[in-house]
Amino acid sequence: MTIEQQLPASVFATVAELLGELVGDTEVLGIEITPETTFHEDLQLESIDLVTFASILAEHYGEDVNLAEFLAEKDLDDVIGLRVGDIADYVADRLARRG
Repeated sequence: MTIEQQLPASVFATVAELLGELVGDTEVLGIEITPETTFHEDLQLESIDLVTFASILAEHYGEDVNLAEFLAEKDLDDVIGLRVGDIADYVADRLARRG
């Protein structure tokens, strides 16, 4: 497995862990966070929760991981359909660009 293949899997694991901190104990809630898990439908998160999650990501990864900027480029339907994998892919891309 190359570094490029490892990075997204590692990033997803971290993003899922950070998200678990936001939503609470996922086992108690009966939720398994996968790349296909949606923020709105599956996790019942609102836009304010995404703002909070953006702060968590920036604190963990640094200011160049700017979820608010990423979301600003999307229309409402895209934000409503946002999956955990979409965020993990975005973070992995930002980290790869950082070098």
